[in-house]
Amino acid sequence: MKFLFDVFPVILFFVTFKWGEGHTATAQAYVEKYLSSLVSGGVSSAELAPIMLATAVTLVASICQISYLLIRRQKVDAMLWISFIIIMVFGGATIYFHSDTFIKWKPSILYWCYCGAFLLAQFVFKKNLIRTAMESQVKLPEQIWGKLSLAWTAYFFLMGVLNLWVAFNFSTDTWANFKLISMVGIMPAFIIIQSLFLSKYMTEAE
Repeated sequence: MKFLFDVFPVILFFVTFKWGEGHTATAQAYVEKYLSSLVSGGVSSAELAPIMLATAVTLVASICQISYLLIRRQKVDAMLWISFIIIMVFGGATIYFHSDTFIKWKPSILYWCYCGAFLLAQFVFKKNLIRTAMESQVKLPEQIWGKLSLAWTAYFFLMGVLNLWVAFNFSTDTWANFKLISMVGIMPAFIIIQSLFLSKYMTEAE
């Protein structure tokens, strides 16, 4: 449930974008009606209407996501705050400048922020973020915690590079597909592979 909650804005982005592609005229009408005052020059093209609308929906979903946690007085994870700030900045820039470049950069910036956080924690503050998050559920040798941290660091860095490669070498439609797959396909697969790797050590510990 937490995973679905975290990826909720991404799923809404994908669904809205796909709907907008199939209903371009309606999507443009919505953008002109609700977003024209936020667009520099107040002009919106039909070509960019689907991604503009999807970005706006994502902004609203992210605000609702954070507000829900705050109202219920639940802890908002640091990574969720980082994601919220980045989508507000790059999503807002996408709408204001009427350009999909910003929203396409957003996943890479987010991945690299995570990558930087892992590196900073491990090599500056001598703190392993993976160990902090998982130590209460699993006990592992010190060197394995270090390998896990480096694996996640490499994962976030490479995903940031891969996102830009797809974003600027393929169509926006392909990029939107990749954006969803990276969250609901690639990341879970990466976690499963790690779980299989960790099971060896947990078995040995037993």
